[in-house]
Amino acid sequence: MRETRRALAETLSRIGSLIGDGQSRDDVLDVEQLSNESGVPRDVVRMLLDGEESPAEDITDRIVRRIVHLRETRLRPDGTRHSYDEIAASYGASRASLSNLVNSRRKTPSPQTPSRRALSQQVPSERVPSQQTGERRPARSGGPLASTQAGIETFFFGQPNGWLSAEPQASLDNALQSVLHGLEGEAADPMARLRSTHGLRELAARAPQLAEEELQLVTDWIDTILQRRNAQRVRGTESDSSHTEGH
Repeated sequence: MRETRRALAETLSRIGSLIGDGQSRDDVLDVEQLSNESGVPRDVVRMLLDGEESPAEDITDRIVRRIVHLRETRLRPDGTRHSYDEIAASYGASRASLSNLVNSRRKTPSPQTPSRRALSQQVPSERVPSQQTGERRPARSGGPLASTQAGIETFFFGQPNGWLSAEPQASLDNALQSVLHGLEGEAADPMARLRSTHGLRELAARAPQLAEEELQLVTDWIDTILQRRNAQRVRGTESDSSHTEGH
């Protein structure tokens, strides 16, 4: 778990360094979307984004909760949920075995999310509490759920990928990668950065606040970028034409 915490912290640090002037992390990180993509509850996503620990969770409860999450968020093209019949049949199981697993675990009360003070007093561990006995046991990757987990992940993702059982830190870190890549792309593209950092409409609205010399600098900068892009397009068109003529 220590490695997943470090990886998440590094991703968040990188995202923070790429956020443009006038923006905050809340402007680029959508908690609802991150929760949907990662399978991590919204309140836990917020805790992890704030650098806090996630609450301990039984591994089986986590897998079952995410099975339910997948059915509610990864819908059929017509907007309806996939049935237990089709999911179970995809990996050679019965509907009863899957629905019984989900229903039996959902009837067990889930522990309340610990307070921030309680979390700060927890001793870091890779072992999770068993709700039946109260003792701590390891979060196993094998066991009776192994084939079910692999089958469901294959149904929704095309292959087993550990999504159902991954630690919350690892799940959130994976979901954040698309945000990070988008920011990295904008950082390499001045026009994209301009649109994301200020917004052309906002820039136009703030234009009266700029001195004439400052406004001219902004205008010249945009013109230079557009001219450079137009020149690149022309060179690309000429290159394609000469290549075609050569054949």
